[in-house]
Amino acid sequence: MQSPARATLNVGAPPSAPYSHVASAGGLIYLSGALADGPDRRILHAGDVAAQTRVVIERLRARLDAAGSSLAQVVSVMVYLKSATDFGTMNDAFRAYWPSDPPTRTTVIANLVIPDALVEMTMVAVPNGADRQVIQPSGWQRSPSPYSYAIQAGDAVFLSGLISRHGRDNSVVTGDVTTQTRVVMDNAGEILAAAGRSLSDVVSARVYLPDGSTFEAMNAEYRRYFSAEPPVRATVRAGLASAASAVEMTLVASSEPRTIIEPGGAQNPNLSTAIVAGGRVYLSGMLGNRPETAGDVGKQTTETLARIDRALQAAGSTRADIVDSLVYLTDISAFAQMNDAYRAFFGAGALPARATVEAGLFAPDGLVEIMMTAVKP
Repeated sequence: MQSPARATLNVGAPPSAPYSHVASAGGLIYLSGALADGPDRRILHAGDVAAQTRVVIERLRARLDAAGSSLAQVVSVMVYLKSATDFGTMNDAFRAYWPSDPPTRTTVIANLVIPDALVEMTMVAVPNGADRQVIQPSGWQRSPSPYSYAIQAGDAVFLSGLISRHGRDNSVVTGDVTTQTRVVMDNAGEILAAAGRSLSDVVSARVYLPDGSTFEAMNAEYRRYFSAEPPVRATVRAGLASAASAVEMTLVASSEPRTIIEPGGAQNPNLSTAIVAGGRVYLSGMLGNRPETAGDVGKQTTETLARIDRALQAAGSTRADIVDSLVYLTDISAFAQMNDAYRAFFGAGALPARATVEAGLFAPDGLVEIMMTAVKP
């Protein structure tokens, strides 16, 4: 049964995969990843990233309108690009939709479910009339790309994907991943301070590393900023739009008190299993890699979702409360096997929003990682 705190809808034909176009709860509206597929398939074959960007945003606009929101109310956008060389062209097409006060945004490079797709986007928005406040640190230049550094929406503060730059003049800070992680975290602290928050309020983090060998060095520096009760986190190997960047991070903070949930008792020094804040349950990226699931995407997906189920129960929530899901696959060709196990988990219930992309995982035998957000009724 669908949670009364959560509503889902589809615009046009429902997707063939197990997700809803839109899921909303707790004052936020989550949109599944959209691509230029279906009736726009001819655009896929043309290989025009600007045209695909416009189709994707128009498709998401229609879903926002149906959900009682609009592009002007978007607070966060996640852009998955197939090729970093398309970044500038995508950027120009994207900019036309937000001439002022654009949403926060993160762009990473990843293979997508449809081979000819060049861009996929997900969004988080607030309803029309709801508060949406752009956060601009004092003395910082506006971003040269069409995104705001942070947006506050109710009790949540969404930050754009941060790379190693000086906020005051947008100059690149070079160096190894330790240096770049330090710059990213210091910048995040300044942005959050402008919103009246601090790093201790961060509830969720996504970390992207183009070089998997830098994982431990990034972790060591990251722990300096989250020495206790770290946020939930998913870290994957993925390409970045800037060739000079060794790391990019996307953070969400909350003004509500945080409750750490550790179903197994022991805590990973780099992340919390789950955090409850303001009625939302934020879950770390979880895997299902066990000896008995080795090499089997379906079995790993089933085990991953079982672990998510246990974490939700420990947080006083259920799978019926899930609003947003991000699935990382090490091989996008395993999409169908993952889908079958994912569909079985939700059964006949209303489905959350979802995006699925290819990314490298840091568990050597891990084939799938899933990160979710739920809202308690």
